[in-house]
Amino acid sequence: MFPRIEARFKDQVDPAEWDAYAQRLKTQFPRLFERLFALYSHHYDFFYHLESILASTTEMWIARSDELKALDALRATDPNWYQSHRMVGAMCYVDVFAGDIQGLRDKIPYLTELGITYLHLLPFFKVPAGDNDGGYAVSSYREVMAHLGTIDELEALASELRLHGISLVLDFVFNHTSDEHDWAIQALKGDEEHQAYYRMYPNREMPDAFERSMSEIFPDDRPGAFTYRPRLKKWIWTTFYNFQWDLNYENPALFNRMIEEMLYLANLGVEILRFDAVAFIWKRLGTDCQNLPEAHWVIQAFNAVASIAAPAMVFKSEAIVHPDEVAKYISMEECQLSYNPGLMALLWEALATRDVSVLLQAMQHRFQIPQGCAWVNYVRCHDDIGWAFANDDLEAVGINPDEHRRFLTKFYTGKFDGSFARGAPFQENPQTGDARVSGTCASLTGMEKALQENDEKELEFSIRRILLLHGIILTIGGIPLIYLGDEIGALNDYDYEQQPDKFGDSRWLHRGQFDWERAEQRRDPETPVGRIYMGLVRLIQLRNQNLAFTRSETEILDTGNKHVFGYFRMHDQNMILVLANFSEHEQRLEARKLRQMGLRKSVVDLVAGRVITAMQELVMEPYQFMVLGRPL
Repeated sequence: MFPRIEARFKDQVDPAEWDAYAQRLKTQFPRLFERLFALYSHHYDFFYHLESILASTTEMWIARSDELKALDALRATDPNWYQSHRMVGAMCYVDVFAGDIQGLRDKIPYLTELGITYLHLLPFFKVPAGDNDGGYAVSSYREVMAHLGTIDELEALASELRLHGISLVLDFVFNHTSDEHDWAIQALKGDEEHQAYYRMYPNREMPDAFERSMSEIFPDDRPGAFTYRPRLKKWIWTTFYNFQWDLNYENPALFNRMIEEMLYLANLGVEILRFDAVAFIWKRLGTDCQNLPEAHWVIQAFNAVASIAAPAMVFKSEAIVHPDEVAKYISMEECQLSYNPGLMALLWEALATRDVSVLLQAMQHRFQIPQGCAWVNYVRCHDDIGWAFANDDLEAVGINPDEHRRFLTKFYTGKFDGSFARGAPFQENPQTGDARVSGTCASLTGMEKALQENDEKELEFSIRRILLLHGIILTIGGIPLIYLGDEIGALNDYDYEQQPDKFGDSRWLHRGQFDWERAEQRRDPETPVGRIYMGLVRLIQLRNQNLAFTRSETEILDTGNKHVFGYFRMHDQNMILVLANFSEHEQRLEARKLRQMGLRKSVVDLVAGRVITAMQELVMEPYQFMVLGRPL
């Protein structure tokens, strides 16, 4: 097979360049073959498809620009570049943050001022008008929404971001397409080749058989996982919405088409590719059709292809499932990065309860991941906040998981007496009370309520809560990810309820237009906006300037105080102790406990700039965040 690939393509590139590519191909081929064989060897024409996949991989590598091939070579000298302490992430919708792609280019100075080196642009590829799941119902992987710009402008943006040290992150929506994608349109016209790209059934026999062991994703909005299309007289697999058709990865031709789409994104200059809804891409009768082994094999095959044709790019998994299942997607051969939904949910849990017991239990048992990989840690994102933590971790500290989730929903929707939060339920089940929560970070941490009630003390607490949460994601192991707007204390946007295409989806509560007038206050330390922004910048600088945060270990500690979360960060001879008080009351740590944790006689709180003596009891202020290091 190699001689045929070489004969077909070698003369199209410089011989030395081809030799380097051929070496990568031969190095990565065994693991690619292993996964493709496991997935598709039962097809009589398996080797035809295998050669087609290698040909597509090679064609896409040849189309890769010299600039990106140079980046491939650069990353080869530092393959774990994403573990650097200088990696600080931000995410946004292009139109919400800057209007369009050109407007985003104009905002690069704002990003560099904040210290951003990783920019995740939420979906902006072509989608249907109206129902499009916030951009996740993709109609084309190669066309930008017309009002945002063009593919050429996106490619130019990626290049300019790279010049400013910012890696572009995009979504790869690979579980499904919209029903307006060209493949779906051809399928509706009766083209059998394109119908085979999806999962279609002539009657209810197979859908009923599958659904007997599956749970519904959105039971209140739509029953089941299949949609009937009269034009086809077939039932189509639609896990999430009836306008999103699930792709059929049992078809090797579909796999080949999708690696072409993936490498097209890589060739635009994408350095980190977020794999959307990884748990759902493989289906098997008699299972819940989530987290199946074949789902991992598909992503591992994608990983091998990228290592051949675009080795500068790494993968990030999005798996909002049981924490044990989240961890299975993380490896150097699968997704080198992963969202950390467990940490996110438990930070909010600890803030509501003022008790870090569950957070401590979970992080001590679930934070460690394979060597070379990294978490992406976040306070909130564009989506709702779901209580994605393991029941085992709650039960280990004597908490009823179902009751506790209902409490947290009530707390963060302001329905619990004494709550500081102002949020809204998302996908609420009126029978069980189960729901997720929408709302901006500032509104959920008490700022909206404090401003409405003109309560200075609560306003102070809300600012401290915001900085505490972000302080943890900036200093615990992994890449911190800031949802743009949180750095200026953006409040809930209730105007979405007046817009027909958004009404009923409470997630638009925290997806409001970025307030650039509010951002003008960011340098004024007398304003809440200035205090939040300048506090975050200080924490980002602290991260950037201390080698204890680079490629380092995280050791989660029991501080001996259930209100205080703590952990060590260590790299070579550099060591930092981080402490976070999740209570509105002063908390004390015994001098004996400090010495047991290995503190020297005196350390410096790098946040407050004061010396701490480990021979004395440590008193922490309400919601204080401390980073303790050796004095100079």
